[in-house]
Amino acid sequence: MSPEKAEIVGGHLLMAGRLIDADPADAHQHALAAKHAASRLPIVREAVGETAYASASYAEALAEFRALRRMTGTDEYVPAMADCERALGRYQAALKLVREGLATEPEVPAMVELRLVEAGVRAETGQLAEALRLLQAEIEATGQRGPRVARARLRYAYADLLENSGQVEAAERWFEAAAGLDQDDATDAADRVARLRGVVIEFDDSEDDDFEEGNSEADGLEDASLEDDSYEGDLGQGNDSSTQESVVADLVEPEAVVEDTVLTDAASDGSADGDED
Repeated sequence: MSPEKAEIVGGHLLMAGRLIDADPADAHQHALAAKHAASRLPIVREAVGETAYASASYAEALAEFRALRRMTGTDEYVPAMADCERALGRYQAALKLVREGLATEPEVPAMVELRLVEAGVRAETGQLAEALRLLQAEIEATGQRGPRVARARLRYAYADLLENSGQVEAAERWFEAAAGLDQDDATDAADRVARLRGVVIEFDDSEDDDFEEGNSEADGLEDASLEDDSYEGDLGQGNDSSTQESVVADLVEPEAVVEDTVLTDAASDGSADGDED
């Protein structure tokens, strides 16, 4: 393309990248503008797919990822494609893509994403015990291999399922483990820990008419209040509780230091491999 067109396309891609977290819809419009000018460039189709995915436009994202897969011949976006199928309620198609992805023996980040999709499908179809088993097995298999953010996402998803199944104390510890690994705040694991501990901070910006002059405290700021939330219950309605209890029966909880250990091996010999980030 001409230098002028390249500059325009590059500008739209730059803005799409800058806005994708703060305003994915606007980012998507920039990506579409780039596609209008250069639809045959893989990097452009990648931007359209990623911004559509971030905007929850899953059918469009899936179409773009499929096109990108044909253009590049890589399986990089198979996990995202599988998650689009899951979000669209096409569970068998999602599981088929998961199997395709696993057959390529992907690296840890892609493996984690595939397992997250698979567990999501199981949970959404009422197979909570199987979803827990899948994630627990992946935590054991991954150990301390792979990037911290991937391991954080795996533990976060496991904690979320534990909370949904009524295992609140275990969920709190696994959210804490995720927060310790999530140095870039890719998840809200720290907030989930605080919420489960009953810490709620409320702010009231309205002015108090009776507020005395000369008071040095900020207007309208209420003291943080602590709320003790109580939780009880089994591993969820509509599921075999004995099966679900067996899923977490041998669980070794993460240390408060949050540097994760391999569940089964750590319980048996107390050893842990060094971090290989």
